[in-house]
Amino acid sequence: MNLIDGVQALKSPWMIAVWPGMGNVGLTAGYYLMAKLGMELLSEYSPPELFDIDYVEVERGVIHTGIRPRSRFFLWKDPEEQHDLVVLIGEAQPQFGKYSYCKKMISYAQDLGIERVFTFAAMATGMHPEHESRVFAAVTDQEDLKEMRVNNLEILQEGNISGLNGILLGAAADKGLSGTCLLGEMPHIFSQLPFPKASLAVLKAFRLISGIEIETSELVEQAETMEKKLGELLSQVEKSIGEKAEQPESFEESLQPEMPEQPRLTPGEEQRIEQLFEEAKQNRSKAYVLKQELDRLEVFADYEDRFLDLFKNRG
Repeated sequence: MNLIDGVQALKSPWMIAVWPGMGNVGLTAGYYLMAKLGMELLSEYSPPELFDIDYVEVERGVIHTGIRPRSRFFLWKDPEEQHDLVVLIGEAQPQFGKYSYCKKMISYAQDLGIERVFTFAAMATGMHPEHESRVFAAVTDQEDLKEMRVNNLEILQEGNISGLNGILLGAAADKGLSGTCLLGEMPHIFSQLPFPKASLAVLKAFRLISGIEIETSELVEQAETMEKKLGELLSQVEKSIGEKAEQPESFEESLQPEMPEQPRLTPGEEQRIEQLFEEAKQNRSKAYVLKQELDRLEVFADYEDRFLDLFKNRG
């Protein structure tokens, strides 16, 4: 681990881990939490033995050195001194050595004194986009199971949790750490599209469990906008297939949007982005507005490093 600054003892810290996945449910929740709480970059991890380079960038005919996916840790010190939070945001899951990677993450978590580990993920079901997203929970011990029921969360009775969202909690349990996976419900027919309503549901569930106040108005607005768009798309598709009892095999494929052309920013859009960066520098809690705009313009990947630099320790 590349520790950015020395870390003083944390107060009953919890860790939340997120990676890209269906609907970007976990990743959206993680970024939102990081931005709204004004977290600071704590450390970075990019093990060459576990992550390979899949491609290199070409810009104006020039090939740039490939970059391995990184895992970044962000820290928030709880002013109420209940639970400090560490958020792990991973750019990708390793193609192999997943359990080895998770053991390293848990070892680092133990060095920080982490008492409980959470992962945020998605649960694809047949829900309609206009319905409320439920939150399903799976835990590593019976006491936490009682807590989930007290907070009226759905219990994942059986099945499996694929990828690091589950493996990390298995590694945590092996070391005696409490682990919880919160899965936000989303429509399976839109699993390749962002679904912020599920991210919002996950954050609300975490707020109940942790008692940490998280202002969610921007995510609420984003969820409502996406719900409307998906509802309109679904109506168009249903109209196109009429009242047929059986849907054609290409039904789900027909729901996927056409690949957009390479985004090109107008001078006005570039100016808007620079203005939002400046506002986020002054107040980290405004960083999520910036991320929304970068996502809308489909250029977040181009600005990701600069965006994350906003959370470096300014001391």
